[in-house]
Amino acid sequence: SFETGIYQLGGIGLFLSSNDIQLGRGEPMKDTARVISRMVDMVMIRTFEQSKLDEFAKYSKVPVINGLTDSYHPVQIMTDYLTLLECRVTDPIVAYVGDGNNITHSWLMLSAKLGFELRVATPKDYACDSAIVNEALEIAKSSGAKISFSHDPKEAVEGANVVTTDTWVSMGQEDEKEERIKAFSGYIVDSNLMELAQDGAIFLHCLPAYRDYEVSEEVFEAHADEVFLEAENRLHTQKGIMVWLDNHIDEDIDE
Repeated sequence: SFETGIYQLGGIGLFLSSNDIQLGRGEPMKDTARVISRMVDMVMIRTFEQSKLDEFAKYSKVPVINGLTDSYHPVQIMTDYLTLLECRVTDPIVAYVGDGNNITHSWLMLSAKLGFELRVATPKDYACDSAIVNEALEIAKSSGAKISFSHDPKEAVEGANVVTTDTWVSMGQEDEKEERIKAFSGYIVDSNLMELAQDGAIFLHCLPAYRDYEVSEEVFEAHADEVFLEAENRLHTQKGIMVWLDNHIDEDIDE
């Protein structure tokens, strides 16, 4: 979606994996940043460790977009918020059911900054990162956001008007698949769980969705229009981010 957006905006996208550049041969991230940022107008990075992206951004001469890390997925959550607006959800009560991962962390930050209610239900051993939770709760003091945590999906979904989830096995966690499937038993978003939400509640999933694991086939297909609108909105959101950055290219922007 990023590459498509770049071309639609009249730019040229250059995809580089670690094997295509000197990072794959042990070059320090700060050196890679200082080389690449002299040749392009902005950089989008998808990586694992947040620290790698932070280091790249520190040494880059151009804006750096967090396309995904283990800690956050901000472009996805901005996409989700656009989808809420298009679905006319004006006063969100969001229930997140599943893994305390980068998507959950990003929902925490969005809720904390915009002031809407967020309820998170995760298994005990798969809770959100405590440092990120504490940061979000501190921000929420100013916005008035109500953020709660539990290990009970029913408690989270009761009365919500937005229900969302994510895969139980993220990239790089394939070796944990069987263990995770057992741990997340009972965290499937099915029709029984959705019945606890408000009438007309929407369902979101950032995809790919694994039917009858984190979401039932019935719920997914009943809310397919919302889910695929969400998928399309990645393109529009990311184009908006790139245009905004291009318009503010000479400003000192930290976040």
